[in-house]
Amino acid sequence: MINNVVKKMLGFILLGLCLNPVAQADTILGMDVIESQPLNEAWLDSGFLSYHFDRDKGLNGDNYGLGAEYRFSTVNAVTVGRFYNSDREYSNYAGLYYQPLAIGPFRLGVVAGGFNGYPKMKDGGWFLAAIPMASAEWGRVGLNIAIVPSYKDRLYGAISLQLKIKVWD
Repeated sequence: MINNVVKKMLGFILLGLCLNPVAQADTILGMDVIESQPLNEAWLDSGFLSYHFDRDKGLNGDNYGLGAEYRFSTVNAVTVGRFYNSDREYSNYAGLYYQPLAIGPFRLGVVAGGFNGYPKMKDGGWFLAAIPMASAEWGRVGLNIAIVPSYKDRLYGAISLQLKIKVWD
């Protein structure tokens, strides 16, 4: 069921991305279209708290770590970081957020980038992934919510929460 939700969310995001350049309206499928404007914000990100879909595998849900995010526009940001993953190994990541849609305070989109440290995925080496992502900010604090899809018996799906603090704007 969760994989169907992820597929539908990705479908809506892709549809929104396809329609965005030609859309004259401020909304798509009930979601606000965010106009791309320059920003200059830096955020310090925590690790993740993850609720895994496979509850019986004994996976680590306390994915402590540290990251950084630089939001250079209202719809784009770059991110890097390191955390203790679900397999109890250290992972590094680097990626690009694209979040052109909003519902209330939440930006919706995807983060695409590289990850490593998962022993069953490329023997712990780097791999590419695209993950549906929602973000919200309230002044100097924020929250990222990732819907991580499962991939075979190599990567374990979860809903992951990441807190963040704005360090400059």
